[in-house]
Amino acid sequence: MIESIKGTISDINPATVVIETASGVGFLLNITLPTFSKLENATDARLLVHEAIREDAWVLYGFIDAEERELFRALIGVSGVGAGSARMILSSIPASDLRSVIATGDTKRLKSVKGIGAKTAERIIVDLKDKIKADPNTLLEKSSPLMSSAFEEALEALVILGFQRQASQKALQKLFDENPALTIEAAVKKAMAVIK
Repeated sequence: MIESIKGTISDINPATVVIETASGVGFLLNITLPTFSKLENATDARLLVHEAIREDAWVLYGFIDAEERELFRALIGVSGVGAGSARMILSSIPASDLRSVIATGDTKRLKSVKGIGAKTAERIIVDLKDKIKADPNTLLEKSSPLMSSAFEEALEALVILGFQRQASQKALQKLFDENPALTIEAAVKKAMAVIK
């Protein structure tokens, strides 16, 4: 099992990062928006890894900290929640907030995540309420600095996450018209909430 990968960031977008190790091997890791926001201006990184080995693929998921990986693993342990849905949840709701959402039984907040229906939201809360405790001392994620290609990066992230390009462009255009200084992370989160 791969516990972590450390090396130089050779490519990054809001959904994936390629880390090249000292041995010259480049690893593609699927990431969440909070992890992206912490890595986007970095040149080197060490990510904690979760491996998903299936018949047709060997997929790596990278996390900036142990809390995010712990929550990811807890979510995929819930019946009906796959890796894609878990990553979508962690991209929409910061880890510290997610603990509170689960602890307080806030199904409405979970249902606001694309692809999470009422039954799945309830199942997540029932399965994890006793396992995941809210941490009142955890700080909320800070927004990332504005990038000149924020619109394109946000659009790429939404498409990679499974949203239709045309609907994503329309939602992002409206968001950036209202607030041109919107960060990539904020734009993607807001767009995910409004795209049908």
